[in-house]
Amino acid sequence: MRVGSLFARHGLAPLVGGVALAVVSAAAPAAAANKEHQQMMAEIRMLQEQNAQLQQSIGTLVDALKTVTSKLDEQAATSRKTTADSRLLIEGLSGELRVVREKIDDTHVRLGSLAQEVDALRNSIPQGPPPGIAIDPNAPSPSTAATPAGPAGTPPAGGSPLPPVANAGPPANPAAGMSPGRLWDMAFSDYAAGQWPLAIQGFETYIRAFPKSEQADDAQFYIGEAYQLDGKMREALAAYERVASDYPQSNRAADSYYKRGVIYNTLNQPDKAREMFETTIKQFPTSESSRLAKQLLDARPRR
Repeated sequence: MRVGSLFARHGLAPLVGGVALAVVSAAAPAAAANKEHQQMMAEIRMLQEQNAQLQQSIGTLVDALKTVTSKLDEQAATSRKTTADSRLLIEGLSGELRVVREKIDDTHVRLGSLAQEVDALRNSIPQGPPPGIAIDPNAPSPSTAATPAGPAGTPPAGGSPLPPVANAGPPANPAAGMSPGRLWDMAFSDYAAGQWPLAIQGFETYIRAFPKSEQADDAQFYIGEAYQLDGKMREALAAYERVASDYPQSNRAADSYYKRGVIYNTLNQPDKAREMFETTIKQFPTSESSRLAKQLLDARPRR
């Protein structure tokens, strides 16, 4: 009371009230700021806790992803191994199937050759006599039959007449009893030895005996080759032409057109030679004869 009276006496009461109000006013914002700071710190701690939880969740997710990735890698490795094993198995089966197919083709070829040899052997077997003729039981036996008069019919010293001479039959087939391989080897041996007429005869015999053989087109082609090497160009042209007409799908057809072009070129017939070469290139573009024909056409002078 004395202090208040003193302030009142000296007129300081308003000043004291202002200072007190200022102190109260200053204390209120400080308290508010302190409260806001505490709230902010609480939020920061909450965010830190949430960040820690998020980091933990991310770590767990990373571990799960590593596990999944490892399992996927294992499955991929297993799949690759299974695929590789399957590929090896398929390749092995393909190889075995190719071997089996080759053996089947070889068996077919052997069966074809065997059938041709059987046909050749069948043709070589002599035919039996014609159907029997009725025999008269009262007819005299050959030993007692009358012989023709004259010295020619006189029986020999033993008293038995000479047996009748059989009529000569048709000439024997030169291919009778021979296999296709044997007949081919004989003809080709004559060809390799330069015996052109014998080679031609041998190849013609082969074609007549085995017209459906796989080497029939080769035989006809070598007939043309033999004629050409023997200098008989016209006969060679005819032989090559038969290759193209009788065996149009064989591998010798292209050679026959090309060889005719070569012969026409030798005979100074350039137009026919060009026609044969162009036919070879057009009908057999991938053949070796087509390549040779192109070379000859390119070497010819242009008109």
